[in-house]
Amino acid sequence: MHKGGYIYILTNKTNSVLYVGVTSNLEQRIWQHRTGKFSNAFTSRYNITKLVYYEEFLSIEDAIIREKQLKAGSRQKKTDLIERMNPEWNELYKSQN
Repeated sequence: MHKGGYIYILTNKTNSVLYVGVTSNLEQRIWQHRTGKFSNAFTSRYNITKLVYYEEFLSIEDAIIREKQLKAGSRQKKTDLIERMNPEWNELYKSQN
């Protein structure tokens, strides 16, 4: 049985830096970004913790393919995606606390 997956785009408070990632557990992965679990990571260094876009896939393999497409695309393409789903660039991750 293959596990599903997600691609996601995070940004910082001023929406000036975009980060595209892939995971099989979106909630856990966002929590890891928020808590700085990987202190030397790009997202920790630039305080990139705001979830502004995500897509869900039936398989992690499909999510990885989509992640590579997004990473190869321009910033404008990523911005257009975000603005179609989330025009106000609102935080999409709601913590369980």
